[in-house]
Amino acid sequence: MSYQVLARKYRPRFFSEMVGQQHVLQALINALETGRLHHAYLFSGTRGVGKTSIARILAKCLSCEQGITATPCGECTSCTEISGGHFVDLIEVDAASRTRVEDTRELLDNVQYAPTKGRFKIYLIDEVHMLSTHSFNALLKTLEEPPSHVKFLLATTDPQKLPATILSRCLQFTLKNLSAEFITGHLKHLLTTESISFDEQALWSLGHAADGSMRDALSLTDQAIAFCQSQITLDAVSQMLGTIDPQVVRHLIDALISHDGMKILSVIKGVAEFSPNYGQMLDEVLFTLHRLTIAQQVPEAIDNQYGDQEFILEKAQRLSPEELQLFYQMALLGKKDFALAPSPRSGFEMTMLRLLAFRPLGVSEPERLEQNLPRADSQSGTKPLESSSGQTNDMPETMSKPPAEAGVANDEPDSHAPANYAETTELKKKPIDEISIRTPEQRAHEAAESQVLANTGVIENEISSDIVAELEESLEVLSPGAIDIQDNPQTRPIEEKIQPANDERIETQATEIKSDAGVTSHVISSAVTDDIQQQGEAANQQWLDCYEALSFQGLLGSIAAHM
Repeated sequence: MSYQVLARKYRPRFFSEMVGQQHVLQALINALETGRLHHAYLFSGTRGVGKTSIARILAKCLSCEQGITATPCGECTSCTEISGGHFVDLIEVDAASRTRVEDTRELLDNVQYAPTKGRFKIYLIDEVHMLSTHSFNALLKTLEEPPSHVKFLLATTDPQKLPATILSRCLQFTLKNLSAEFITGHLKHLLTTESISFDEQALWSLGHAADGSMRDALSLTDQAIAFCQSQITLDAVSQMLGTIDPQVVRHLIDALISHDGMKILSVIKGVAEFSPNYGQMLDEVLFTLHRLTIAQQVPEAIDNQYGDQEFILEKAQRLSPEELQLFYQMALLGKKDFALAPSPRSGFEMTMLRLLAFRPLGVSEPERLEQNLPRADSQSGTKPLESSSGQTNDMPETMSKPPAEAGVANDEPDSHAPANYAETTELKKKPIDEISIRTPEQRAHEAAESQVLANTGVIENEISSDIVAELEESLEVLSPGAIDIQDNPQTRPIEEKIQPANDERIETQATEIKSDAGVTSHVISSAVTDDIQQQGEAANQQWLDCYEALSFQGLLGSIAAHM
């Protein structure tokens, strides 16, 4: 007896033998048990998921001699002839080879005749999307209102190519791709029945290589049996499929974690002897990084279907989430640039070396700042500073002293500093709210204040804080309608304390400001106006220096740059 391949030998004969597709089976079983049968069924899905098998089982259910049932006997003449493929009332048509409209018309000429042996005349049209437009048009009327003894079972891998008029006349069932878990479990059952020893990890590799198709999985299993002879092992299956040994990827991940570039190049050199598919190897690295991320976020979701559960859980603890995300993103970008590399090997090596070159800090900004603070040390003269939360942070002793104890020397610019260092330092000391846009009146007031302070010739540290405060309050009235400085009682203590040599200058400028204020609300004396222009230019330069010192970024930086 000739050998029969597994895909044909173990083709399902009943609904109970089908693997997966429970959503389709349940609908068909309920329809058969209740007698609510449609005249046209359309089964769609990718290759090898059971479209034709379900159609043949449904034909058995409709033609069984024991009656219409969801569990045909499989022993009557109709069931055995359908299983053998020679039942006279089951007309199987390959639409890919009969696309002409003449073929369709010839097929429909016999629709009017009653079935010969069975209960129904069943038309099973496979790959129905291959029919021509004229063939579909010829089929429309019969498909919509066929005789009561006719049933249409249509199968296709591309339902998008079917006209809407055909789809609307059928009950459509979409079959899903089978998961690797379903396929692996079915292969275990078949190989146990065949008395063939196997490695479970090898079956998982076959299940993933099948890509959702049970027929592809059975064909690959036939090939593996012929390749391995006595026992199906993971190494033999990997060699047969041309896939990458999982140990290679694990060595690469281990070298990434230990930041060992020499080991990475050594592993790639060893694999290069077998001329591997470097694109597939990069996919395996991405897949492993994906499983590592799952192990970090949802550890209970990691199973041992790939035989790497222990490895994944161990390595996930040695990598930070930031590193994993960066590795995965850079590997994806490397895959996109793979076609531009001089050679596949160099592209893969460059991607792996790029993963070594860039690493995130892995620490948030507040934690980095806390780590960078100077520690208490006898030589550095620092001491801990207690925060509001009760914790102590190490700060320099000069920073913890009051301004009076720290001394004025800290405010003096360095002899090697640029000329505008003092101005920039003063702007740095101001709050951000004070460094804002000034109105013309405010700028004129500040310019006049600066001019009066400059003309007094009094050094700031020689005037008491009370005199400075009174002087600032008196200058706030330098606006349209301001009163004379001499008539202001608040200025009298100032006049008694400042140097007499400067009294005349202050009185002259105050008188000029008073007389000009009565004429217009925006004009000051010509001397003060010149000073305002000079101070405006100086303020512009101060703003430029202040903008560089503040280091604004983003939208705020764009606005500040245009001010």
